[in-house]
Amino acid sequence: MNAVFACLWRFAVILVGYAVASLATSAFLNVVMLAWFGLAPEETRDVAAGSLVFTIPFVALFVAYFGFLPALPAIVLAELLGKRDWLFHALAGGAVSVVVIAFSRTAGETGYADVADLNLALVVVGAGMCGGIGYWLVAGRSAGLWRAGAGVTSPAP
Repeated sequence: MNAVFACLWRFAVILVGYAVASLATSAFLNVVMLAWFGLAPEETRDVAAGSLVFTIPFVALFVAYFGFLPALPAIVLAELLGKRDWLFHALAGGAVSVVVIAFSRTAGETGYADVADLNLALVVVGAGMCGGIGYWLVAGRSAGLWRAGAGVTSPAP
């Protein structure tokens, strides 16, 4: 019965980690977009306050929606291989964002043509890496420890 509870607990930790990754990605996108729009320092305070309350959670919903299926293989791979280093998760987040960009580029003229811009694509990849690090902070540092055969008793620093 302990194995069932361990799996359920790990699943909950993974879901919370994915939510934190979506919020971190959204926060990165919001900060970069504030700088991209060229707001004055006086204007940035007011806009940033609104971003913290509304925009970051709202954009995180879209990030979580578009990134869910591409993130599943990365999460499963990290859990099965016991990858607990931050670099793996950052690169996995970047890879997930590249897959999301690739899916949006195949939409053609009817879809998200703005993602074809290289600068925006690089921002999205950076946001994905930031999200990967956010996932690592919550769930990635203990990836694979739920398995009885892991043989490791504490997460790597």
